[in-house]
Amino acid sequence: MKKKYTMLLLSMLLCICLTSCGTDPQVTQFKKDIDTFCTDISTIDSAINSIDANADNARNILLDYLNQLDKHFQSFATLDFPKDYDYLESMADEASTYMTEAVSYYHKTYPSDDTYDETYADYANENYSRAWKRVQIILSLLRGEEPEDVSFK
Repeated sequence: MKKKYTMLLLSMLLCICLTSCGTDPQVTQFKKDIDTFCTDISTIDSAINSIDANADNARNILLDYLNQLDKHFQSFATLDFPKDYDYLESMADEASTYMTEAVSYYHKTYPSDDTYDETYADYANENYSRAWKRVQIILSLLRGEEPEDVSFK
């Protein structure tokens, strides 16, 4: 839960930072794309956190939100990073790959409403964490900050 609030805060800070500099059309479009990504993932994150776990359709709602999150990460990976940030494109690709793997295994974790596979859940959670870690590092670097923890564990 703490990670999600941290991600939300990072996203909002990035949006503020990115809107205050640059007039290059590519940079301007990149800023808009990053702002949109940050807003979209923040919205999905809030929606996931508000799911009533006891609801009959909680599983389906969660998986739908995760599918949406995966699509946004895939779009993030296709962004055309400005020349000064080209080195981050491969990390965005990795984040997308990890999120796709996580979502795939979340679907395997909950194959039906009454089953749960802990092994798949652990693998999905690990990939999910790796995806978010890369996004956090990217956002820190875009803000001109040195990330606190750059390990990819």
